[in-house]
Amino acid sequence: MDTGGHPESGLSKSVWSDADFSEMGWHDATIHGLSVQPTDDILPRLLLDLDYIVRWVHPVPPATYFSFWIAPATLVFEDVWDLEGDLDFKGTSPDLEIDGVHRLVPDDGRQDLPLWHIEGHAFDLKFRASGYRQYFRQAPALVSRRALPHVARGGCAFTEVGFC
Repeated sequence: MDTGGHPESGLSKSVWSDADFSEMGWHDATIHGLSVQPTDDILPRLLLDLDYIVRWVHPVPPATYFSFWIAPATLVFEDVWDLEGDLDFKGTSPDLEIDGVHRLVPDDGRQDLPLWHIEGHAFDLKFRASGYRQYFRQAPALVSRRALPHVARGGCAFTEVGFC
């Protein structure tokens, strides 16, 4: 049972899934790590360690910049296949920031394995997967940048447990 929530930031629970897709948004989330994990089944899993922006907070004058409620999270896609991607850091920062995550209807009739597209500012990932779960590993923190410091987030991790 998921008991983790954080009313101050607006986070209602600490474990989300593809059933919550319409309520989620990954714009400007920073990816700190990526792992393709083999399973006992035929298809592997794709795990992303990221800083998820739970809520953008408008500046209150005299402040002029947004602040952010951010939590470190593990995003796990199940039954992954047809994984392809590109990285292009020419002239840009090597940060992996997500622009958007899209769930597309495949044109081959396989509705059980949707096509996912993670579009980044300097990268692109496309793959098929049956679904996902996202685990918020810590309660969100209010910060002035769109990513947490490495030490504050507990380093890079792929833990699949939501905070309580």
